[in-house]
Amino acid sequence: MSRRAHITLRDKTLQLPAFLPDATSGYVRAVDAHDLRLVNIQALVMNTFHLMQKPGSSTIQAFNGLHKFSGWDGVIVTDSGGFQAYSLIHESDKFGTLTDRGIIFRPEGKNRKLILTPEKSIQLQISYDSDVVICLDDCTHVDAPRDAQEQSVRRTLDWAQRCKQEYEHQIAQREIPESERPLIFGVIQGGGYPDLRKKCAESLLEIGFDGFGYGGWPLDSDGNLLEDMVSLTRELIPEEFPMHALGIGHPINLMKTYRLGYDIFDCALPTRDARHGRMMRFTQPPDQPLAEGGDWLEFVYIQDKKYIKDNRSISTYCDCPVCLHYSVGYLHHLFKTGDWLYQRLATLHNLRFMTQLTERLRHHAR
Repeated sequence: MSRRAHITLRDKTLQLPAFLPDATSGYVRAVDAHDLRLVNIQALVMNTFHLMQKPGSSTIQAFNGLHKFSGWDGVIVTDSGGFQAYSLIHESDKFGTLTDRGIIFRPEGKNRKLILTPEKSIQLQISYDSDVVICLDDCTHVDAPRDAQEQSVRRTLDWAQRCKQEYEHQIAQREIPESERPLIFGVIQGGGYPDLRKKCAESLLEIGFDGFGYGGWPLDSDGNLLEDMVSLTRELIPEEFPMHALGIGHPINLMKTYRLGYDIFDCALPTRDARHGRMMRFTQPPDQPLAEGGDWLEFVYIQDKKYIKDNRSISTYCDCPVCLHYSVGYLHHLFKTGDWLYQRLATLHNLRFMTQLTERLRHHAR
């Protein structure tokens, strides 16, 4: 299959495949915009559900959007918050409820309730100066029963229609020219039911979007990628549309999902692992294609005593600032003493690993 090399987003070009770190509240923990550029990050994913609470929409709008507020001039994708609502509300109904109208929730530490409707989600994302806005959707776990999946698809399609209408209204009202409009992505739900995935995909195509995302929890109860359902969902969408594998970012899962036809990936795992002492590295040079089994990946657990006096870099195949200048022994020392510098350096390394991974996939797909 001939792979798409890039997509154009307003005045920006996003090389594909692309890994997006989670900058949920407008930042990637422990690093800044300059750091992100050092390790070849092209784009970030931020979250409307969280940003509308902290720092608040009026604050972001006072800076004319997230790019100026965060100092990040690359691509910004704003997730609608459907997954976050699912996570919180399914944990406990005290955090809020999902209705056909939208998501009703109580901000942390507040007595008042807020409602995030499809229309409000689009209004906020466009006011945040996002490059890609994502429709509000009703997220489910793959193991949820059929009646819950049917309700999710019905609600997701209703919300998608409302999102698209509000998007068109905002574009017209703000007089945004075609070359400057953000792209809008719909999200395909349906759990583990192929017929529901098909219904959702076909209806979203009829509404009309610039791209699509894989919706719902992408792993089974054992933590394995739902390859059959991820593959089916990609097959339901014509190749000319980019696909975002929402929440998929484990290196092996990213490779598998890319080979199934997806283009954009995001996940908190690489940065979270870095902060907690798990670093990633390749076991083979970049001129070798990546095997399906995942033997090309290994982890370094930096707290291990065997690294106390290790003067080698994390990886001989890595060109990140950390591997060029610091030893594993020094990183072990920083981690054990709890210094904040460790978190920055470890995050930089794991993010460079992810961008190297996408660069290797891009190269070997030619």
